[in-house]
Amino acid sequence: MNGVNGGLLPRSFFDEPAVEVAPRLLGCVLRMFSSEGDVAVALSEVEAYAGESDPASHAYHGLTQRNAVMYGPPGHAYVYFTYGMHFCVNLVCSAEGTATAVLLRAGAIVAGTELARARRSVHGDFADRDLARGPARLCQALGIGRAHNGIDVCDPVQPLRIFAAPGPVGAVCAGPRVGVSSAATVPWRFWIEGDPTVSPYRAHTPRRANHSGR
Repeated sequence: MNGVNGGLLPRSFFDEPAVEVAPRLLGCVLRMFSSEGDVAVALSEVEAYAGESDPASHAYHGLTQRNAVMYGPPGHAYVYFTYGMHFCVNLVCSAEGTATAVLLRAGAIVAGTELARARRSVHGDFADRDLARGPARLCQALGIGRAHNGIDVCDPVQPLRIFAAPGPVGAVCAGPRVGVSSAATVPWRFWIEGDPTVSPYRAHTPRRANHSGR
């Protein structure tokens, strides 16, 4: 694995509440294997969501066709489309039926930089630190899309897999989640202190009303 991965994470790693799993994911490596080549991201920033007890979670109002993967077994990817233009990826946690998950917000490209850059180039020219700096950019760099919703990241034959951190990480910080309108002050965003790939914090800003008549 070119020295950038630890061992494949076992399913038991995710069989805990998301708020406990989230900080332990920092430094872990999410890797996409594809015919184009491999891209790997060492995670630097994540957010925990606590299912039906969490007003900011997609599962707050219960099971739907969109969030069904969250109710499945732990260690699977929940991929969703947002703002009509971006994909974001979460990793499902806790026992089946509880719908907790960790949103993968940012990381450093540790393998496949040129392929990641090519995938991101349609959106502009980015410094290395910005290639996976934010949840949508992370998915673009890795090539994650709708087809990866529900994939088992603990399965050694799947193209998208999650590996243990290859070494120790820095100090872990915690603070409010980015851009959520409900439970906005809950400190369930975790990041590696001083890591340049961590995305800037932005509080939720209500969308302006559209007065165009449409």
